[in-house]
Amino acid sequence: MVGLFLEKFCQFLRIALGTLVAALAIPVAMQVIARYTGIIPVYLWTEELATFLFVWVVMIGAMIAVWEGTHFDVRVIPDAKRPLMILFQNGIVLVFTFAFSLMFIWYGIEYAKFGAMQSSVMMRANLLITHISISICGVVWAAFSGYRIFEAITIYRASRSIPT
Repeated sequence: MVGLFLEKFCQFLRIALGTLVAALAIPVAMQVIARYTGIIPVYLWTEELATFLFVWVVMIGAMIAVWEGTHFDVRVIPDAKRPLMILFQNGIVLVFTFAFSLMFIWYGIEYAKFGAMQSSVMMRANLLITHISISICGVVWAAFSGYRIFEAITIYRASRSIPT
């Protein structure tokens, strides 16, 4: 049940990511056209908007990568064959991801408070818009990696009960 909810949430994140990437193309295209053709004037707010969108694209991409198991996972030793070693090999990455997610939450809150006191130069937007992405990313990482840890333990327990 939880896994289904998290998968649906990740699907929402994928749609949001695609939408933000499409939206990112607009201010970037405006910058390129303005700088190289002179057809439209140079709008400085497009650079800030592109930066804001890019921050969210990176953070949402990182959230999706944690769910899919493609983030923070570099194999330096061969894949394990025994169930306990598979649990250890996969679990260590997930535990570290979970620990980093807690740091992102903890320090992200202070970072968001700092951003809430500032506004961007051209758009006059409150910088909480981008600064809060760190904490949100940490919360989602914690949920995703916590579920993956539970899933890895469940798979290990199931493999122990299978007679060989």
